[in-house]
Amino acid sequence: MTSQVRGVQLARLLGQWHALPGRRRSPDYAALAGAVRGLLADGRLPLGVRLPAERELAEALRISRTTVTAAYRQLRESGHLASRRGAGSWTMLPGTHRVASTGLWTPLDDRDMIDLGVAALAAPPELLPAARAAAEDLPRYLGGAGYHPTGVIELREAVAAGYTARGLPTSPDQIMVTSGTQHALDLVLRLALAPGGNVLVESPTYPNALAALAARRARITTHGLATDAAGWDADLLLGSLRQGRPKLAYLIPDFQNPTGHLMPAELRERVVAAAHAAGTDLVIDESFVDLPLDGTELPPPVATFDRHSRVISIGGMSKPYWGGLRIGWVRASAPQVQRLAAARVGVDMASPVLDQLVAVHLLADAPAIVAARRTQLAAQRDALTDALARRLPDWRVTAPRGGVTLWVELDGPISSALARAAEEVGVRLAPGPRFGLDGTLERFLRLPFTLPAADLAEAVGRLAAVRYDLDRASRPRWQEPAVIA
Repeated sequence: MTSQVRGVQLARLLGQWHALPGRRRSPDYAALAGAVRGLLADGRLPLGVRLPAERELAEALRISRTTVTAAYRQLRESGHLASRRGAGSWTMLPGTHRVASTGLWTPLDDRDMIDLGVAALAAPPELLPAARAAAEDLPRYLGGAGYHPTGVIELREAVAAGYTARGLPTSPDQIMVTSGTQHALDLVLRLALAPGGNVLVESPTYPNALAALAARRARITTHGLATDAAGWDADLLLGSLRQGRPKLAYLIPDFQNPTGHLMPAELRERVVAAAHAAGTDLVIDESFVDLPLDGTELPPPVATFDRHSRVISIGGMSKPYWGGLRIGWVRASAPQVQRLAAARVGVDMASPVLDQLVAVHLLADAPAIVAARRTQLAAQRDALTDALARRLPDWRVTAPRGGVTLWVELDGPISSALARAAEEVGVRLAPGPRFGLDGTLERFLRLPFTLPAADLAEAVGRLAAVRYDLDRASRPRWQEPAVIA
């Protein structure tokens, strides 16, 4: 059944739609239609949802029904709304658009688009040799059925060795290979969180983690991160665990996505102790742990301080290697891994054997590959921060000591409006509200430094021009109605 958004709900999402910056003054119906398209663009209004009736939305927005009717008509003409008499109107994409990996709708013909919505690197040159070597290894697996719910033993041994090298002794029985880190999180949630369970997350946090929690109908509470290098407020975080006693907490302590913060060792130990006292399971996302920059020394893994099987670590190949290689993993106690494998059978049985063998060869060459990635990312980060300092000096940036993203504080609550305007000049952005709940974080923007330095400088130049245009644009404002006696 198609879900429906009520008039008051859509009005809340639209916010001050009448005052959004634009290139020129437009009629109210066009501004309303543009605001709805903007909600679709940044993922805050889902596809396939039924919009409120024209009269209901007009009452919620306190505007004329004629304005809503004209806005709906424009949305139908642009292909963002389908209507059927007696059935209502529901959101959709134009035939010339698709859903990108960011979840945003994007034009099909986007070869000139600089995509800053995806925080991932292109494949390393070592991938092709690894794929050829994996193909040579494949014949010894062809005599079996090919189902390995916890993963092929070579890969589990390689991943376990990586944890052991970081100071966390790990056996292959504690590793389950998954089809990416997101798949690892989904399986852990199936095992550890009943529908409607209470979950603590950071704010901001990874948007796809929020989507996975929403699919479990989780009741989400947040711990707000500081914008400076401090990141977590220890007293507030520990207090949230002790007082809220969530069933689960999802944290990204290693170069947090999107802020780039690195949690200190002392706080990691205290978080584990507080979680044990509160009866909370910790899901620790280590997607960026291989990418410290500038010689940054990493604290011990959070699971180092775990004595009661409260910590489940997830990671994968997407960030240091390549997103197209869908290999992730879970590190947990051996009994938890077996329970995860049993839960997995109802989802996808096992990860592809050939992909796992490619991962084995890449991990064998990890020191060289990751060192080159770190050098590349450090140069691109510096190029991006330098461009921002030159072209947009009013934006506040704290350069992270690792990871792949900057969390930029803008000079106003314009993130979504900026993203919509930037799309018109060939730059795709992930606005701040995608990283939080309820449309907050409009003063922030995530900018990855995973593209070549020249592309990053060009993107910043286009953003600077768009920001200047937003300042010059006339902004319609509400006015008090005149009193007529």
